[in-house]
Amino acid sequence: MDTFTARLDGAWEWWSAAIDEAQDGRWVRDPVERQVVADIMAATNALHGGRLAPFTEDSWHVRIGRIANWAGVLRLAARAGGWELQPVVGRSPQHPAGMAELLSGIYAIGEQGEKWMTQLLRERQIPPEKEIAQAEGFLTGPGSMEDLELFFYDS
Repeated sequence: MDTFTARLDGAWEWWSAAIDEAQDGRWVRDPVERQVVADIMAATNALHGGRLAPFTEDSWHVRIGRIANWAGVLRLAARAGGWELQPVVGRSPQHPAGMAELLSGIYAIGEQGEKWMTQLLRERQIPPEKEIAQAEGFLTGPGSMEDLELFFYDS
């Protein structure tokens, strides 16, 4: 079942598989992959001013929009590099894992942000605070996607 918890679990599994491959030296990013990661980080700058997630002092539109923006950035990144984004819920990443698995894992959370934004705008439905906070924590702050470049030793 495609719940937020299943998405978050899948996102961490796919992200971890790719990072483990990179840290064990089985996936060494090529110049295009390095540039794509740099571009993703530039395009998804959370502009949080150093605050740690959750960003409860920000409006729902800003919080959800910050998460949803990742989806569009990752779709563009996947197209630019010729990688195919895959659903992560209930599926294991292929091995060796690499850029497609990394992007797919992160995309699962961004795509959830898009779903939340649709619910907020069309139905005025606010997602559970705990889920928003978990998504923010996945994407922003120490040990998160915001620190993505630090997980690679090939730079």
